[in-house]
Amino acid sequence: MNDLFSVAPLVVVECLALAALLGAVLASFVGCAVARSLAGQSFLTGRSRCDSCGHVLGPFELVPVFSWLRQKGRCRWCGANIPARCPVTEGLTAAAFGAFVWRYGVSLQTMEYLIFTLILLAVALVDWDTGFISDGLLLAGILDFVLLTLLRGEGAAALGRGLLAGAALAVPLLLIVLVMDRVLGRESMGGGDIKLFFTVGLFGSLRTDLLVLLLACLIGIGLAFVPQKTAHEGEPSGAIPFGPAISAAAVLSLLWGEPFVAAYLNLFV
Repeated sequence: MNDLFSVAPLVVVECLALAALLGAVLASFVGCAVARSLAGQSFLTGRSRCDSCGHVLGPFELVPVFSWLRQKGRCRWCGANIPARCPVTEGLTAAAFGAFVWRYGVSLQTMEYLIFTLILLAVALVDWDTGFISDGLLLAGILDFVLLTLLRGEGAAALGRGLLAGAALAVPLLLIVLVMDRVLGRESMGGGDIKLFFTVGLFGSLRTDLLVLLLACLIGIGLAFVPQKTAHEGEPSGAIPFGPAISAAAVLSLLWGEPFVAAYLNLFV
């Protein structure tokens, strides 16, 4: 447990509720920022509008999750469908924020993971829509790891451990992918996915590297059943972006990876 549970239960509930609310609001902002950026628009100025009719959305139409449910997934003015991924990403991010506070308390480590969760959300949304993982977002994740590690006072040793874990996850995967590309005669995994695995590895450990890879594969199989409009440019028909699966696996591993691996290893002691 963490220091959060040394306070009154009501305070704990309030902290978790505030964390979840913050997660939902920030997820809504990230979704808006990604959509506007991909459309070549600024996400720093202008009111939120319906993508179909252009109607400016009011406060009650912008409440994460609940507005979508209240409007039954449609714009109140033109009836256009609002993508279900909006409430799904908002709800999942809210749950992740609450879980991180529950797991790690109110701390710099929690802040590091919350920021990384938002970066991973942006990575997942961009990759799902474009089949491309932005180096800028990966760099933001690396900076999050470096700056918050230094702020926690852990220094060069922690940075070195993260670098080792990231390399241990990405380098063998890169070698396997190069062999597979040669055998298949085509790209078997994008370079962005490998760089994302490296970035994710920074936040984990050698013990959780294999778990992240396994979870990403399992989640990727599940996402294969989620309908997509078209294959992205340069990808074979039916190709599924791997970034969302890697991102989800990273969040799950940061939350419960170490306890899971420890429990598994204890089975052999």
